Amino acid sequence: MLEPLAQSPATLIAAALVLGLVVGSFLNVVIHRLPVMLDRQWRADCAELYPAQAAAEGAAGPYNLVVPRSACPSCRTPIRPLHNIPLLSYLLLGGRCAHCRARISVRYPAVEALSGVLTALVAWRFGYDPAALCAMLVTWFLIALTCIDLDHQLLPDSLTLPLLWLGLIASLAGLSSPARNLPVDPANAIAGAALGYLSLWAVYHVFRLLTGKEGMGFGDFKLLGAMGAWLGWHMLLPIVLLAALVGAVVGMAMIVLRRHQRGTPIPFGPFLAAAGWLAMMWGPQWVAGYLSLYHVSGG
Repeated sequence: MLEPLAQSPATLIAAALVLGLVVGSFLNVVIHRLPVMLDRQWRADCAELYPAQAAAEGAAGPYNLVVPRSACPSCRTPIRPLHNIPLLSYLLLGGRCAHCRARISVRYPAVEALSGVLTALVAWRFGYDPAALCAMLVTWFLIALTCIDLDHQLLPDSLTLPLLWLGLIASLAGLSSPARNLPVDPANAIAGAALGYLSLWAVYHVFRLLTGKEGMGFGDFKLLGAMGAWLGWHMLLPIVLLAALVGAVVGMAMIVLRRHQRGTPIPFGPFLAAAGWLAMMWGPQWVAGYLSLYHVSGG
């Protein structure tokens, strides 16, 4: 059944596009619901200390990635399966609820389209190889983390830690191929996870000692550790440098355009995620190209 995917790159890319669109629809659920689930869990934990306040607020119904069904944000009418086809339903309905005709945020089809396009690019880059499945998995995690961090300045442990552990497990499973280098070998993965976390941890504490402020959150440490687990320690510096460069340019542009106030924190997670994805796709070529320039200038 998988032979057409192995024999035809175009078929593989098309299948990856469709798969990415479907996964993108689920990512929309994760992006919207996971912060709410975490908030409810935190409130439940607080309720153990303050039972009187919890009783006053009342008990909430079950809420997870499956229950309740997805509904229109305006009229709360459950969305029918026919109206939940990734990207296509949004276009056919003109971006409006089928029941109350209220506008639906363009964010939902944008996430689906982004997931589809990036998944197709992964298939084009890695081909019919176990590394492609690994890269797709990393891509989906990074999309969810990016959107949640943009919305809430939060990188949930329930995403960063599984991403890290999956990288370590994939390295132990021997899924890496010499041509793809994803995932890396176990020693490289363990070193990458440890150095990724500790490097930003050290920067955080040095910055706090010098300025008295917190420059980033602990989720950033874990995200870089996860990228190190998948890509190895040698890709950590390119990821951090690229993320810092793009973050600085975007931050200055937002200030110049008066879309951001000085002193207001900008989440660093999206820049780390973007740099990590680019490093996963073309990082080894970057490093090899840089080293070749060094050898040429030195020779």
